[in-house]
Amino acid sequence: MRQVGRYRMRRVLGSGAFATVWLGDDPALESDVAIKVLAENWANNADVRERFLAEARLLRRVDDPRLVRVFDVGVSDDEEARPYFVMEYIPGGTLADRIGSLSTREALAYGVAAAGAVQVLHDAGIVHRDVKPSNLLIDDRCTPPRLVVSDLGSAKVLAEASGFTVTTGTPSYMAPEQAHQTDGFDGRADVYAVAAVTYHLLNGQPAFADRTAAAVLDRGADSRPPPLAARLGQPAALDRLLTRSLSWDPAKRPATAAEFARDLERFLTGEPHSRPRSAREVPTVPTLLFCVVLAVVLFTVTYQLLTP
Repeated sequence: MRQVGRYRMRRVLGSGAFATVWLGDDPALESDVAIKVLAENWANNADVRERFLAEARLLRRVDDPRLVRVFDVGVSDDEEARPYFVMEYIPGGTLADRIGSLSTREALAYGVAAAGAVQVLHDAGIVHRDVKPSNLLIDDRCTPPRLVVSDLGSAKVLAEASGFTVTTGTPSYMAPEQAHQTDGFDGRADVYAVAAVTYHLLNGQPAFADRTAAAVLDRGADSRPPPLAARLGQPAALDRLLTRSLSWDPAKRPATAAEFARDLERFLTGEPHSRPRSAREVPTVPTLLFCVVLAVVLFTVTYQLLTP
């Protein structure tokens, strides 16, 4: 297959279990495009075909510059009759290509951008379920480069994201609740994934080297990522944010991707990072003295006002 519809296919950009993405060109508009074609061995599976087309519909429905845009949908006119959809071509490769070569500031900025893009999906009622560096495209025609989320093949409408669901995602970035299968999930699964991506960008290695969903479960609820802030010259608050965001318990993570983005962005802007005082912390001696003096002054003033 070297052509679908009016689109000529030049070379493979990437492939997976269900589809292959080609670099092609649109002769009518004289522009490069990315063409995603369903794999031949799944062409006759009605459920897979529907999921494939559902991805195109979701991307088209949201239509935000932080998500890859879909221009056309069709079916190949050969005997295989494989569905395909045509997307904008993002020429800068993926974020996976840049791991190990990013400065701390660049890694933080991409983490913020990824969280903002994921929030766009959540606002549209969609959870991605497979946020990872290879699904985050970089448009280097812009300054600064534009980060674009792609591959909604595992995405699910949030309203349906409860109860039993098929395990999907990439283990190094997969929230534990996705591996559980029975507990359901919400947008905080994507918050976990974005935090895992951010950690990988900063560290050069994933927070957890899980290779299977079973390994995610075996890791246990008390697992914590190794600290990295001191080595990067960052405040300890960065370790606290990443640890919280990679928590086994979704309730301990930032409630939204937007919240994670705001907290992470403070490390770019230099804003102070507040830390809740623990129950064991007590006021310092100067603070106690100030409180005593203030109480005495207030008592004296009140007594004088009330005394005839």
